Formats: sequence, structure tokens, C-alpha cells
Amino acid sequence: MPRPRKLRFVQGGPMANAFRPIGIPARDLEEVILPLECLEALRLSDVEKLDQETAASRMNVSRQTFGRVLAEAREMVAEALVVGKMIRIHGGSYTLTGVGRWGRGGPKGRGRHGRLGRRGV
Repeated sequence: MPRPRKLRFVQGGPMANAFRPIGIPARDLEEVILPLECLEALRLSDVEKLDQETAASRMNVSRQTFGRVLAEAREMVAEALVVGKMIRIHGGSYTLTGVGRWGRGGPKGRGRHGRLGRRGV
């Protein structure tokens, strides 16, 4: 039995939960689900220009885990951009910190079903 995943610290939620190519109806698009901690890794590395060591400490993970999450995020985003898939930001193993879209101490991540769980999807 694998050990439970450690919650990753995420600053706040995204301004939009989905991105898609224009001109193609959403029902005709395949989807890539980008967990919120992957988006946070992209934000820390590519937007804030932090080195992996600093970004990993902000997310409360090891540098190796941060690198793995970042590589996974870049692969998902690249696939969506090249092949023309919709990117949906949803779920993951995280806890919100600081002030973000939901304010202080907002909803917590709850595994792969995100903050709403199965019933809210």
C-alpha cells in the first residue's frame, strides 16, 4: 500500500479553470486535466522565475518532487498546445496558503476530485 501523498502548498486558485482553442466547439475537444499543484509549479518556475530549490520550499516538497511535478505540468501543457486539446485546471493534492482567489484559508484540495468532490462535478 503506497503511503499517502503529502499536501502541496498552493498560493491561490487560477483566474480561469479552462482554456481551449478557439473555433472548435468544446464538445469536440479532448481534454487534459492539469492538477492545481502542477499549475503552481509552472507559476513559481516560469512566472516568478524562482529556482527549483526555492520553489520547492514554497510548495513544501523536495526539490526532486518539484522537478517531477514541473516536468509533468510542462508535458501536459505542451501536449494540449501542440495537439489542440482543452486544458482544464482541476483537482490535485494541495492546501491553499496566503491570499489568492479564495482568500485566506479557502477550500482544501481533496485528492483527484478537487475541492468539490464527486457530487459537485
